[in-house]
Amino acid sequence: MLSSQTYLVVIGAGPGGYAAAFLAADLGLEVTLIDKETNPGGICLYRGCIPSKALLHVAKIISDSKSAQNFGVEFSPAKIDAAKLRLWKESVVNKLTGGLGQLTKQRKIRYIQGEAVFLNSNTLSIKKSDGATEEFTFQKAILATGSRPAMIPNLPSSPHIWDSTSALRLEEIPQTMLIVGGGYIGLELGLAYHELGSKISVVEMLPGLLPGADRDLADVLARRAKTLFDQILLETKVVKLTPNSNGISVTFQGKDGKETSATFHKVLIAIGRKPNSENLGLEKTKVQLTGRGFIKINAQRQTTDPNIYAIGDVAGDPMLAHKASHEGRTAVEAIAGHKVAFEPKAIPAVVFTDPELAWCGLTETEALKQNIEVQVVKFPWAASGRALTLDRTDGLTKMIIDPKTERILGVGIVGVGAGDLIAEGVLAIEMGAVASDLKLSIHPHPTLSETIMETAENFFGQSTHIYRPKKS
Repeated sequence: MLSSQTYLVVIGAGPGGYAAAFLAADLGLEVTLIDKETNPGGICLYRGCIPSKALLHVAKIISDSKSAQNFGVEFSPAKIDAAKLRLWKESVVNKLTGGLGQLTKQRKIRYIQGEAVFLNSNTLSIKKSDGATEEFTFQKAILATGSRPAMIPNLPSSPHIWDSTSALRLEEIPQTMLIVGGGYIGLELGLAYHELGSKISVVEMLPGLLPGADRDLADVLARRAKTLFDQILLETKVVKLTPNSNGISVTFQGKDGKETSATFHKVLIAIGRKPNSENLGLEKTKVQLTGRGFIKINAQRQTTDPNIYAIGDVAGDPMLAHKASHEGRTAVEAIAGHKVAFEPKAIPAVVFTDPELAWCGLTETEALKQNIEVQVVKFPWAASGRALTLDRTDGLTKMIIDPKTERILGVGIVGVGAGDLIAEGVLAIEMGAVASDLKLSIHPHPTLSETIMETAENFFGQSTHIYRPKKS
């Protein structure tokens, strides 16, 4: 058995892992990066964020071509070449992951394609892709092993039952598809497949779609989804899945207890994700897990084993790539001896549907639950000149503001490009901005970013394009 050593080993080369490894190398540390794939990228680049956004871009083009008839421009119905679309999606993935491979080499990081298991708090056993096994000693380790799709227990085995990874392969465009789960993963993939030609149905146990978002924001997306999807079943459970010659027969149970059945060509299970904290040999270290399987960490992302750090999905919610990247940088700076802590005031969440939905900081729902006194101000996109020129007035910008200090505590946006617009809200919250700061910052006209400025103006009852005087 081969034996090697390194100062820092990073296990998992997703957005958290490779960001950590790259910064560590930039700081002069000796780094080894381990992952199952040929190049860095992780689930996000190979089977998550990037391929899904590629499909959503295609879906947006198709959707825009349909809506263009509203202002006198008509196109022939889209012809989908699934094989060519799949190749294009894969080319995007290959360019990004290949680029990360080059950056790994440029930084002189040792990259090992394989799987690692802890033998103790300073030693790993690595099974390489070529079948060889190597024992590896280290001073510090960062776990960035990510997560995987959660599945329904006792699910029957069938090629007609997909998880998000299966759906992103784009092996076929089913005639009908049921999405189990009304969260962001299911809705993003549902809208993509709808535009590609599938009849989509969604079933959700809770009373509304996107349970984590404020209702006024989620309702904008829900209203559009109702016009696009075949059916949306809320407060409804899936009690049975039975494979048959035509696909999957699904039995539903409504809140009244009544059961109904329907058959779909494909069923996509999109009920969340689970941390990859098993089969890592953590029981041979001092690392401890929570009841949900997340790795316990402190503000420096250090686990209960002083030699081991954990970042990203495996270390807890929110399971977001950008959160993982920043955690990775915090962990590396702590290992390098810097005085740091992961204490963001606002981690943005974005649902890349059409319209997009994004929020950061304190939500209105959280303020109500925590009994925090806030003032909620909104600006409807029907009053936005830019939204009107895009023929997309189905948007809303809102702010959660401390009425005493006028400090911005949270921002939520639903509408075209909300994922890009939310960054201004993140900066405002992190900088401790007050409503006047955004009100007095000149925004370009005509843009959707003006809705942020006018929302701040509305706090004072002075929004130019809506009349809502401030109550004395």
